[in-house]
This record gives sequence, C-alpha cells and structure tokens, in this order.
Amino acid sequence: VSQISGEYKELLPCLIPQKVKQAFVSLCVFADSLSPPVNVTIKEVKANSAVVSWDIPEGDPVIGFAITQQKKDVRMLRFIQEVNTTTRSCALWDLEEETDYIVHVQSISMSGTSPLSEPLRFRTPKEAETQASKSKDEVTMEEVGQTTQLRAGELIIIVVVLIMWAGVIALFCRQYDIIKDNEPNNNKDKAKNSSECSTPEHPTGGLLRSKV
Repeated sequence: VSQISGEYKELLPCLIPQKVKQAFVSLCVFADSLSPPVNVTIKEVKANSAVVSWDIPEGDPVIGFAITQQKKDVRMLRFIQEVNTTTRSCALWDLEEETDYIVHVQSISMSGTSPLSEPLRFRTPKEAETQASKSKDEVTMEEVGQTTQLRAGELIIIVVVLIMWAGVIALFCRQYDIIKDNEPNNNKDKAKNSSECSTPEHPTGGLLRSKV
C-alpha cells in the first residue's frame, strides 16, 4: 500500500471489500509470542472431503484457528476461520477428485495470529476408488460379523458336547458304584446257590446209585 501514490492510494480502501480487508489484516497481524501449529496432518481423505488436524504448542493462549486451502498451481485461496473454540481439527469440503491441495494452519489468540504452519500437501482420490474402499470395508465388516457368529456357534456346540460328556461320565460313575455295591450280595447268593445245588454223599462214603 505504501508504494501506491496519488489518488489511487486514497481510493484503495474503497475498492477493497470490507471482509477481504479484515481477513488480510488478521493474516498480517502476528502475535509475537504465538507459535504456529505443529503436527499438521490430513486424514479421512475422500474424493470431495478431508479432515485436517494439528497440535498446539503447550502454553499458547489459543482461542481459535485459521486455515488457508489452495489448489496446487492455482492462486485462488479458501479461507476458514473459527474463534472461541478449542478444537484441533477441521473438515475440508467441496474438494475436487484427483486434485492436489496445499493447506496451512494458523493459531489465533487475543493479540493476533501465529505464523503459518508448514505446508501440508495431499491429493484427493477418484470417486470410484472411494466407493471401492467403502465397499471393501463393508465386506470386511460383514466377514467379521459372520466370523463372530461362527465362533459363537462353535462355542455353543463345544459347551453342549462338554455337558453331554459330563452327564455320561456322571451316569457311568453312578452305575459303577451301584454294581460295586451289589457285588458282595451277588457273591453271597452264588455261594448259597452252589451249596444248595451240590450232590449229597452217602453216609458210608459211597455214592447213591439208582437201580435200572
């Protein structure tokens, strides 16, 4: 502005829209003690949207953030600003598929804004690739659900078999105890029956013979 002379310099404030002037001023007024955001990353990248996240250095009195979004090799910028918030992420929308973007993040405090963060570059995928990835995730979740159901069914079968085996073993033990308890009585009965069924002897020591 200082290099523009004459009447153009006087008319310049009238030519610039008020919102553009406020955004320009807010970007140019840097807080002396405010550090730029760190660990700026991009996640959930889709064909038409993405989410940018970042961290704030400890001790910085941050009350909001500002994000500049730019297509690669294109001068036009998208400016996103939000104050009175402690969030550390922001959704980017209306992106174009298979397009390279550059993103900067700034912290906002009561005294101004921080310098720009390191540039973050990312590329949006094709819509078809996003749908294929989504379908693959859905199939994977379905397979996981089926596997869980199969495992639950197998566990139920195993438990039923174990219960049946326990019942068979208990029944066998019970029958064995009953047979074991009846063995002395059976021995006594056998001895008694054998004594009753034995052949009587003649007093003289000879065997009785029947005459034909």
